[in-house]
Amino acid sequence: MIKDKLIYADTYYGICENLKKGFEWLKNNDLNSLPEGKHEIEGSIVYANIQSYETKDNAPYEAHREYADIQFIIKGEEKIGITTYSNCTVTEKYNKDKDIEFLSLNREKDFFETLKEGEFLVLFPQDAHKPSIDPDKKQNVKKVVVKVKL
Repeated sequence: MIKDKLIYADTYYGICENLKKGFEWLKNNDLNSLPEGKHEIEGSIVYANIQSYETKDNAPYEAHREYADIQFIIKGEEKIGITTYSNCTVTEKYNKDKDIEFLSLNREKDFFETLKEGEFLVLFPQDAHKPSIDPDKKQNVKKVVVKVKL
């Protein structure tokens, strides 16, 4: 997991070329004016999903196998629970087409990161996470999740 501000994203370009492409797309687009939904960056290799929602009290953990997430807050604020995949039990088996499985925490070894406007989290396959959680009270959030094939 990496947490930082988008202005420092070039620090992480060397991790992999697809991650760099995702960060460059975030930096080079007016995210406030883009419509919700899927935006192709490089076909199915790197793409973005823009979404708006109200934060919630709780959510299941999720994990991915083929993609890393760059979760970037355009507007609002949310908490994201994070733990190591090995701290979880599968509650909904892996869906290869959607690259997602749902999990529950089986050990109390998670922590929460608060993600604010202009900040991102990079979540790798070993990072089980539960996004969209209320920071202190319900918030309206606009977020983009860039999916980066590893």
